[in-house]
Amino acid sequence: MPDNLKRCSWCGDDPQYMRYHDKVWGRPVADGQELFAKLCLDGQQAGLSWITILRKQDNYEQAYCDFDPEQIVQLPESYKEDLMQNAGIIRNRLKIESIFKNARAYLQLREQGIAFNDFLWQFSDGTPRIFARQGGDIPTSDEVSDRMAKALKKAGFSFVGTTICYAFMQAVGMVNDHVVHCHCYDEVCREMRDFSLTAREHHG
Repeated sequence: MPDNLKRCSWCGDDPQYMRYHDKVWGRPVADGQELFAKLCLDGQQAGLSWITILRKQDNYEQAYCDFDPEQIVQLPESYKEDLMQNAGIIRNRLKIESIFKNARAYLQLREQGIAFNDFLWQFSDGTPRIFARQGGDIPTSDEVSDRMAKALKKAGFSFVGTTICYAFMQAVGMVNDHVVHCHCYDEVCREMRDFSLTAREHHG
């Protein structure tokens, strides 16, 4: 049943998409492993719609050890063939391999003493960027996502082009791209300002 709330147009009237839009999209994320999971899932989206991946998120979490990088890198090589037969995820060999590559890159950063959340949030100086979008002015990339993509690729991550990085930043609250007439806009702005003022305690 319609609730008559004004939302960003991209979520349409799909109940799962509306819940994701209302409760997740644009809310700032501090935890490194949660950021890792979201980046991997955004990479799986390449060439597809986000709702396709969102509907498979539970399957991905089961297939990839809840996106725990330490557990992922310990999976045997033969497991990748099992994943190619897993109808619950996107059965694309490069995309399957990318999550293993990303897990190794995540752990390499940690071995260098670099927390993944700090690595990612540095591109916006640790502060969410708040915009006043009207709807027709939402970019698919910008200078910040360009820099993030370049740094992630250099660190060994894959499926992290600038468009994927911008979608990722939108999702994890590094930018507020809710349109101003969306019922979530003011609340997300408040969360972002609180996040900017609070020392981020989670690491990973």
